[in-house]
Amino acid sequence: MKFTQLTSLATVLALSTATPIDYTPKGGWESVTYPAPPGGWESIKYPPGTGENLKFYPAPPGGWESVNYGNNYGQGKWTSTYHVKAIGAEVRNGTTPAPGPADAVGYFDFQINSKEDKICYQITLYNVAGVPQSPAKTATHIHEAVRGASGPPRLAFNNPVGDDKMRYSEGCLTGPFTTGLNGADGKDTATGFKVAQIEANPKGFFTDHHTSLFTLGVVRGQLA
Repeated sequence: MKFTQLTSLATVLALSTATPIDYTPKGGWESVTYPAPPGGWESIKYPPGTGENLKFYPAPPGGWESVNYGNNYGQGKWTSTYHVKAIGAEVRNGTTPAPGPADAVGYFDFQINSKEDKICYQITLYNVAGVPQSPAKTATHIHEAVRGASGPPRLAFNNPVGDDKMRYSEGCLTGPFTTGLNGADGKDTATGFKVAQIEANPKGFFTDHHTSLFTLGVVRGQLA
């Protein structure tokens, strides 16, 4: 009996001093991809008080511009990153102001790897009314033009989804790119476009989103 008790005590002591098991997956917890539930994430009904019933989402201390999203989103290393605040007052029809709603705002985050001709994006829109609408294949773009002027779309991103309070989309694109819109030369406006062109002159590009109520653009923001 004493031998059994001593053996059990030794076993307990050995277990208590053993090196803790590390359950972290290879690549870290950030590498884990959680599949969407049936019906998609949009189908989840969150209980009141968790944020879905807010009229708007308050900015963090220092404002949205103060948020550092880092230089890594998803997989890969980036050669440049851009955080753009887009507002209705920046929308143009040619060089004529064509403002969207005063309370609409969009936050467009882009990460570029020009060596791989790759761009990733996270887009959040607030207080945007109307369904996405554009002659291009999507209504969310990067156009080539300086501030105060219009220009052709060079990249087309998945439209943010949600309601009039908040919409969101994210993803990555790798060249060759298409916009689904032909220019005056009959070619797709993304033909031959490389994301390195953005890095070479970010002031020459803007991002925007179009809806059925604001076909020229509901919000717009220059990349630099």
